[in-house]
Amino acid sequence: MPWLQLKLYTHPEQAQTLAERLEEAGAAAITFQDGADQPLYEPAPGTTPLWRHTEVTGLFPAGTDMERLVSGLEQQAKQPLTGWQILPLEEKEWSRVWMEGFQPMRFGERLWICPSWHDPPEPDAVNILLDPGLAFGTGTHATTALCLEWLDAHPPAGKRVIDYGCGSGILAIAAARLGAEHVLAVDTDPQALQATRDNAVKNGVEDRIRVAFPDDVTTTPVQLLMANILANPLIDLADRLAARVADEGTIVLSGILSEQAEEVATAYRPWFSLATPAVRDEWVRLEGVRKPAEATS
Repeated sequence: MPWLQLKLYTHPEQAQTLAERLEEAGAAAITFQDGADQPLYEPAPGTTPLWRHTEVTGLFPAGTDMERLVSGLEQQAKQPLTGWQILPLEEKEWSRVWMEGFQPMRFGERLWICPSWHDPPEPDAVNILLDPGLAFGTGTHATTALCLEWLDAHPPAGKRVIDYGCGSGILAIAAARLGAEHVLAVDTDPQALQATRDNAVKNGVEDRIRVAFPDDVTTTPVQLLMANILANPLIDLADRLAARVADEGTIVLSGILSEQAEEVATAYRPWFSLATPAVRDEWVRLEGVRKPAEATS
């Protein structure tokens, strides 16, 4: 089915209202994009990331009277739109295009992330079946890759693990497939917890992975805690996460921009002896070993 795109160029305070009006007008999909190449690294939790110059796009069937639609939007706003453009969207078999964008990826020596429609390139390797979905985390981002490579190099065989901010469950599942005795996958988003459950079943490790909201975490300290979230939450959670790691246990932190690394490291040094950071594409992974309790008192 052919489509038309209506692109509206606006300011962030108007973007949400325009999106609602596009939805009321029958848009099949609505997206927000940066209209001026402005980086946006860390939106507040629960908010929609918007830029100083925001592009709001509505997708409509090709037969839609777009001029009339624009006129209606202007009447609702009681003023002309600041900028807009109508563009055809090339008809493609989008499901195939989407699938072709995700190929098996190797992390370290033997850990692979494979979409379900691909045969594993190395059947005898540690292959994790994971399809892109609602929850973040398929291994394509540098922060996730840094954590997966660490797990491949340091298999948590026989250890109890926490994956804090589990998203799709990719790190929890990797830890379980690499021999972890038990993994607690923690997230604030119910969709992330459901995605983790589903992916654990798909990979045959549901018996070793439990999911929980942060306030429901009651487990005893673990030998490994991984938190691939963002710098500010990591700083705010430093004492809580440190309390979940056993003496001489390991913490692995990611989701940190290079310029944020020292501030995060400072927040964790009272409890951990930190190694030299690992860096990829301006993102940093920190790791440290928990100091004995007497050394932190």
